[in-house]
Formats: sequence, C-alpha cells, structure tokens
Amino acid sequence: MSPDVLAVNEIRARHPECIEERWLTRRRRPLLGEDGRLLLVAADHPARNALGVRDRPMAMSSRSELLDRLLAALAVPGVDGVLGSPDVLDDLLLLGALEDKVAIGSMNRGGLQGAVFEPDDRFTAYDVETIERLGLDGGKALLRVSLDHPGTAATLEATGRAVSRLAGIRRPMMIEPFLARVEDGRLENQLDPDSVVRSIGVASGLGAPSAYTWLKLPVVAEMERVMDATTLPTLLLGGDPHGAPDDTYASWAKALRLPSVRGLVVGRALLYPPDDDVEAAVRTAVGLVRGDAS
Repeated sequence: MSPDVLAVNEIRARHPECIEERWLTRRRRPLLGEDGRLLLVAADHPARNALGVRDRPMAMSSRSELLDRLLAALAVPGVDGVLGSPDVLDDLLLLGALEDKVAIGSMNRGGLQGAVFEPDDRFTAYDVETIERLGLDGGKALLRVSLDHPGTAATLEATGRAVSRLAGIRRPMMIEPFLARVEDGRLENQLDPDSVVRSIGVASGLGAPSAYTWLKLPVVAEMERVMDATTLPTLLLGGDPHGAPDDTYASWAKALRLPSVRGLVVGRALLYPPDDDVEAAVRTAVGLVRGDAS
C-alpha cells in the first residue's frame, strides 16, 4: 500500500467519524459547468462482483492500484467528477480528490455479476437519505430489464421509488437501463438498437416527476434513432472495453454530437487502457466531451 492509502486505513480505524465530517465540509460545485457538458469516471464495479477488464478477470482487485488510477484520472483538467460505491467515494474523499468535483452515489449493487438473482438488483449501497445528508450530487441505478426473470419487478419498483425521492430533494438520478436475457445461465445485455430503445422507454417512465432523471446509455448501432427515443439528458457509457481504443473513441465522438447527449461516464475503458496510460486516455475523453479533440 502507498503511504496515502495507509493513512486512509488509519483514519478508518481510529477516527471513522471524520468521514462524515469531511463530506459535510466538502466544497461542492454545480452539476454542469458553463458548457453544459459532463465527464464522469465510474468506479462502482467491484461492489457488483465485476472486477474484470478485457482478458484480466481480476484487474480491479487491487484497491491501492484502483485509487492511484482514479486519482490520476480526476487530476486531468476537464474531468467533472466520479460515480462510485460508498467505499470508493469515501476513500477518494479522505484522499482529498472530491473537492469541487461532482460525486454521484451508486445505489443498487445487489445484483451481483453471475448470480442467479442478478436481475433482482437490490438497493444495497447509497440510499436517498444518505445522499441528501452527506451532500452527494445525485444517485445512479443499474436497471436490467429481464422479461424472463421475476427479480426484475422488484428492481423496477425500487428504482421508481428512488427516482421520485431523489426528485423530491432535487438531485438527479442517473439510470443505466438494459433489456437483458438469461442465456446459458448468464444474464446478457441486449445491445441491438431496438432493445436499447425499449429499455429507454421503461427507464424514462419510472418515478415522478421525471424532471431530475438522466440516462446512461451504451453506444450501439443507429444511435440517431436510439437517441430519438428520449428527451432526457444522457451520458454515454464506456462499458466493458473490447477492441482497439481508437475505434471506441471514434464511436464516442460520433454519438457525442447527437442532441440530448451531454457527455460520458466511463470507468474501465479509461482507468485500464491497454497501454496503461490513464492520463492520456482521460485527456482523449476530455477532448471528445469538450469538443476540442484533435
């Protein structure tokens, strides 16, 4: 462990009350800056048993390495903030990385990757009361709509309640919807345009009012038609990275030009690029979102 991570461990062991105190005194900023764009780094994967990146099944298993990569990403000018589970956000807070940054709390981490109950995605991390009390800037929910799994119904209901309660305190809810299907015992997201459009319709109608609902959507074929399915502000997902980074960046660049698309929320593709140059990958993403990429 690096000295900074050891210091975090010391605070957690001896002075855990400091975590809430630091949340309450954190310098906050508006969700959107003057350009109306948003770039968030995602770091809620380990809490859902999702540690793999490309051909490395345990890539995200080292917390000290993950924190080093997050600190490098958040230090790049143009990165607005981070989306994470409570443990990761508390670590970053203690390391001083969340001042003047957007902090979005991941709410449902109960649908563990590979579990038979995966579509029954319980709200096991942040709740609305904690987001409000600590001054986080919003919440995030993963929504796998599996028509062949009964657990979907409970997830839909819980997500709808969370949307309504966050709207009541004027905080955004970022919903990440997928139409999914159980295939060979595994839950597989359906990434064809029609499935994404259907997932948008389901997610957009959850809770009321919809005034604070955002979407987090994968980049798929026919994105013009996909984005025509909603007026909600949308961030594009990086997803589990595959293929050459340049191809990924090109697909992001094209989709970022569409109406309603406000930016990116990307985790593994930026934090674990093939060449391990986190800062270079993040600078590329900043250029794409801010419109000044070469």
